[in-house]
Amino acid sequence: MQNKHFHRLQQWQRHTWLCLCIVVSGLFATSCGQKAEPAKILRFEQFLFAQQGNAKDFSTPLLNYNPDDPAFMAALNDFLADPMVRHIYAVTDSLYHDLSWLEQDLGDAMARAKELCPEIDYRYFYTLVTADIGNYPNRVFGNLTDMAVCIDNYTLGHVEEMQRFGVPAYIARLCRREYIASDVMAAAARSHIVLPDGDLTFLDHAIAEGKTLYFLDQVLPSTPDTIKLRYSKAQLEWMQENAKNVWGWLIQNKVLFSNDMTQLNNLVDDAPKTNAFGDGSAPRTNAWLGWQIVKQYMKKNGVSMSELFADTDSRKILETSGWRP
Repeated sequence: MQNKHFHRLQQWQRHTWLCLCIVVSGLFATSCGQKAEPAKILRFEQFLFAQQGNAKDFSTPLLNYNPDDPAFMAALNDFLADPMVRHIYAVTDSLYHDLSWLEQDLGDAMARAKELCPEIDYRYFYTLVTADIGNYPNRVFGNLTDMAVCIDNYTLGHVEEMQRFGVPAYIARLCRREYIASDVMAAAARSHIVLPDGDLTFLDHAIAEGKTLYFLDQVLPSTPDTIKLRYSKAQLEWMQENAKNVWGWLIQNKVLFSNDMTQLNNLVDDAPKTNAFGDGSAPRTNAWLGWQIVKQYMKKNGVSMSELFADTDSRKILETSGWRP
């Protein structure tokens, strides 16, 4: 009789333990799958063109909005009345009227960023229409607390008609919605990466971009490498296959520690190709090479993201990483 009760007790304990495991597993899965709080995006262009929003929301120095200055307001009203500007706003709003998806993407990314680097803490993200469609390098700008996105710069890849503004095809293809979160988080990283004093060498450019890409790996884990690098699939494959030759060329031509921008421009800027390597080559070879170096460095050293961002000794990072193609 005692054995019978003991056997039932064992069965009950196993059943209870199994139920408990299922409940805990369910809670753990829910916790791991929970989304972070969405980021707060304030729509300056909708406030200006559609009178939606509160003027107090846009008092940040980032936007330089000064409704108390008559000269400023006169210039602003001329801008808002321009037919071409209104057309650009209409196209932009048709594509990006609702940015709840971006608020969630940035909320998730910022939650990861703050865990890695607590000083990265952006309160607000602003969108605006500048009608400066060709100003791709300045499409995202900010300070240490706020970030602004020229959202009309992300229409070019969606609407062929917008390409009549003379933006090169290699830039236009980067002006699509899938690049926005990556561009914003890259800008957040760059605003916190400390650069060496003086003129930057090719290696300095490479390590800085490598840090940015490593950061993106952590905060946007589902984003394809092609988006983070701003490479086409063919360009990424070219870089992977030719890394050894590229590295050899840099060493042979003494480019690695050069700070001569006439020599470096086409190696570090957006372009359809790298002239030294011919048609079909990848642009911004510094980014891919720096990314490999920083990944290897972090694997060996395990310093924090804040420490990585603060370290300005590019040569030390290269040598410590031991990376070679």
